[in-house]
Amino acid sequence: MDTILEIKGLTKRFGGLTAVNNVSFGVREKEILSVIGPNGAGKSTLFKLIASFLTPTSGEVIYKGEKISGLAPHIAARKGVVRTFQETTIFKNMSVRDNVIVAHHLRSKASLLGFFLGTKAARRDEAEFGDSADEILSFLNLGGISSEIAKNLPHGHLRALGIAIGLATDPSVLLLDEPFAGMNHDETNKAIGMVRSLRERGLTVLLVEHDMPAVMKISDRIVVINFGEKIAEGTPAEIQKNERVIEAYLG
Repeated sequence: MDTILEIKGLTKRFGGLTAVNNVSFGVREKEILSVIGPNGAGKSTLFKLIASFLTPTSGEVIYKGEKISGLAPHIAARKGVVRTFQETTIFKNMSVRDNVIVAHHLRSKASLLGFFLGTKAARRDEAEFGDSADEILSFLNLGGISSEIAKNLPHGHLRALGIAIGLATDPSVLLLDEPFAGMNHDETNKAIGMVRSLRERGLTVLLVEHDMPAVMKISDRIVVINFGEKIAEGTPAEIQKNERVIEAYLG
């Protein structure tokens, strides 16, 4: 598989604190790669750097041969690298379907004024976004709750809606921030199936997660971060046997 995303020597300092220190790894097209490590290890900062929500102190992120580090987050998202935020991106008083439709506007061809005036381009966008939202919800087995108000959804469905919102932006690389957090066993298994289906859709998935059984079950490869530095990279079987990882985290 070709490498779609390259993280090269990423470093981020906040004053005297080095949150991420010279981290490098590649992400292959259509793989599921997990980033794990103890609390405070720098995983969230690394994710923000990859998705351009933070500018690195040094190093760079290369997507399909193009440097995207330092771009505005919405520009990186338009290019295809999208980070999901689960509940924080959801309009709680809107329906599930309307949430997904709104998320499509990153792809709109009509202007904001065009939507206000109801131009032909805006009407065409609205029709396309509605059809796409229905397809995404059906794909994620959420069609039956499309008219539900988001604030009334159980935890597992809220997480799934966050993924649907991410898909609405038409990404190539989807960054999932703790997609299994707070789920029971059955919900986790359903979410694992959902994430696997993203790859079948042609996406590359990069996730941060603390649920180790889920990580070991779903990942093609794992990168381990500790105190801002990469201490290991490999398959789940290799990571489970790595002495540095056992000492720092798994043990």
